[in-house]
Amino acid sequence: MSPRIVALGGGHGLAATLSALRSITSEITAVVTVADNGGSSGRIREEFDFLPPGDLRMALAALCSDDEWGRNWAEILQFRFTGTGELSGHAVGNLLLAALWDRDRDLVKGIDRVGELLRTVGRVLPMSLQPLDIEGVFITPAGERKVRGQIEVATTRAMVKSLKLIPENPTPTPEALTAIANADWITIGPGSWLSSVMPHFLAADLADAIVTSRAKKVLIFNLPEPRSEGEFAGYSPKEHLSFLLTHRPDLHIDMAIADQSSFKSESEIADLRVSLAECGGKLEIGDFASKIGAVSHDVKKLSSAFSHIFA
Repeated sequence: MSPRIVALGGGHGLAATLSALRSITSEITAVVTVADNGGSSGRIREEFDFLPPGDLRMALAALCSDDEWGRNWAEILQFRFTGTGELSGHAVGNLLLAALWDRDRDLVKGIDRVGELLRTVGRVLPMSLQPLDIEGVFITPAGERKVRGQIEVATTRAMVKSLKLIPENPTPTPEALTAIANADWITIGPGSWLSSVMPHFLAADLADAIVTSRAKKVLIFNLPEPRSEGEFAGYSPKEHLSFLLTHRPDLHIDMAIADQSSFKSESEIADLRVSLAECGGKLEIGDFASKIGAVSHDVKKLSSAFSHIFA
């Protein structure tokens, strides 16, 4: 029997996980963050007060059927308009989702209909049916600084002290709660740690469902990147884990995947193994990068690791 897997996250990180999982099982449910406030998604959100569609679109494209029909439609969904007019920068898939939501006023149904068009493997769901904001408190040389908005949080280059969602405890999507309760495995990450991974654990009711689910949990650490580059970049896997556990110390992790380039010494690996053991987990280290120095995971390498873990 194919394992039932729920994948948590957003953006390119979740898309890589989904692309790796689809060769293992068809029983996939992506539960996607809905806090994006930039680009095409931000413009649609501001005009219609809809969910930001971008991360949902990317997850749908990652799960499209592996045939000419699915691949062609996925490519169309990802296409962005050029030019300098009002459509410039909008992704076709974002506009299609917005059109279905505007017509039917049913967010989940709209996503499912695009999934039917792409003949997706599995299902894509938002973590909540209301658009969310992220608010972070950062430690700067001038003191604490409060920042609100996914783009603003992602581009703030300072040590993060705390995060919260606005509203603080959004109602989880009912279908997502059902998938989490019935899952055999739950994958967490990779992705922008503050805006793609953490929101699932900042929403209390959703986090409770994840923590209490009988599913085994697999944490996929980000590949290393310079501290000046991205959100929470430059921090070690142990610091990523610690930040997650600071917000949900009751989270049990069964397995974690980390790239060998993430560690500067054997002692760093040993420290991470100890931290994982304290929350019930083991560590698998390997080469998971798409190429030397890349910050994106290789889908085939990640799929191989999943096959070993889920066996």
